[in-house]
Order: sequence, then structure tokens, then C-alpha cells
Amino acid sequence: MVRANKLRRWLIVLTALVGAITCGPSALADGVDVGKPSRLRNLVPASGLEKQAAQEYAQLKAQAAKQHALGPDNHPQVKRLRAIAARIIPFAGRFNPNASHWKWEINLIGSKQINAFCMPGGKIAFYSGILDTLKLSDDEVAMVMGHEIAHALREHARERAAKSQVTRLGATLLGELLGGGGYTSALQIGGNLLSLKFSRDDESEADIVGLDLAARAGFDPRAGVSLWQKMMAANSRAPLEFLSTHPGGDGRIKKIEKHLPQVMPLYQKARKSR
Repeated sequence: MVRANKLRRWLIVLTALVGAITCGPSALADGVDVGKPSRLRNLVPASGLEKQAAQEYAQLKAQAAKQHALGPDNHPQVKRLRAIAARIIPFAGRFNPNASHWKWEINLIGSKQINAFCMPGGKIAFYSGILDTLKLSDDEVAMVMGHEIAHALREHARERAAKSQVTRLGATLLGELLGGGGYTSALQIGGNLLSLKFSRDDESEADIVGLDLAARAGFDPRAGVSLWQKMMAANSRAPLEFLSTHPGGDGRIKKIEKHLPQVMPLYQKARKSR
């Protein structure tokens, strides 16, 4: 009887969580519309995740500084990155109103890695390898930056953390049903593998939102195509770590091209006003 009541409570919780995933459409007047973020992310406090990100970012900077790999404020590439960010960030509130309260940081780390990221709360870092190896134009840098900022604005890390919690809860429930908890560990592993598909969806969404942000800031969104052509060419010579977490290919370019008609008017408008 006790076990039955316990399972019943878990079922109620899981039902409520599934209901929280459904989101209504957003009402954006122009540009791209990717809908509202999943309410499931509310299971994880944003403040806690942003605090953790700030701590990890500070540790990364400290380690880079110790290795003389942190770009100084007067470094030409640091100035360049911050100038591009200064044009993009004012449009961040369109996709996340809380972004206006974030303590944005943009830094350059000296490394051959072809990588860049934006952590929750607006902590951005570019590795010099992505700039030097791919010889990125300002428009292409804006495509990378817009994409990474989009991950933070859409709170993909927060959503994935929440989904992991649901997966663990579901695995615990099924483990109890199948064998009094004896199968829980195996089911958690299976659940984690299934959650990998969310990262692919997140990447596609970040591409689309990043195009919108960069176009509004006056950067040519068509650079998204040339960026990924460069990525694919570099990957053909040697596997890129960036593509291990950012799936590439012709399909990705086609998706970008599909959304260009939505963002080109934003770019053209921005160019006229500059």
C-alpha cells in the first residue's frame, strides 16, 4: 500500500511536469519567431545557474591569465569582439527580458581551439583559434556570437538541466515499477542518451535567433552560410572540437538559407539607420 501511494504521487508529479512543457506561441511583429521557451526550465532557478556560470567563467579567466592567455583590454581582437557585442546585446531583450540585468562579459582566450561560447547570464568567450584559423570577417564573428548569445537568451542550459531532472525522476519511477528500484541506474543512462536530441534542436534554434540578432545589429546574415562553409572546409582537414557540440553540414546551411528572407529586411533596415 505504501509503495502504491508513493508511485501514485510520482505519477501526479510527472503529469504536471509534462503539462508544463507546452508553450503558447509568441507574438513577434517581425524577424524570426521560435515561440516561447519551454516552461519546463522553471524547475531550475535561473539565479542559481547564472551564479554557477559566473563562478566557472571567473575560474576560466583566472586560469587563462595565469597562463598569459587572457587577452588584455587593449588587444585589437578583444576590442573587435566587444565592439561587435556592443551592437548585438541591445537587441537581446527581444528574446529574454532578463538579459538587460545581466552582467555581460566578453573576453578572448589565446588557444588554437576553434570554439566560442556564451554562458547563462551573458558570459562570452572566444578562443583565438576560431578567429585566426577561419579568418572570420566581422559579419561571420557576429554570426558566431549571435548564435552563442542565443543559447543563453533561450536558456538552453537551464532547460537541459530541467529535462535531466525529469529524466531522473522518470527513471526512478520506472525502476520502482519494474523492480523496486533495481533498474533505476540503467534507465537513467537510457534517458540521458535520449535527451541528446534536445541539443540538436537547441543548435537549430540558436542559429535562427542568432541570425535575427546579428541582422538587427547591422551584420549581414548571409555570413551564416559562409561561416559554416568555412567550418566544413576546416573540418575536412582535421576534426573540429566545435563541431562535436555544434552539428554542421549542408542541412544546417539550408536551414539558415531558409530563414534569410525573414532577417534580410532587418539587416537592410539596420544598414540604412547606421
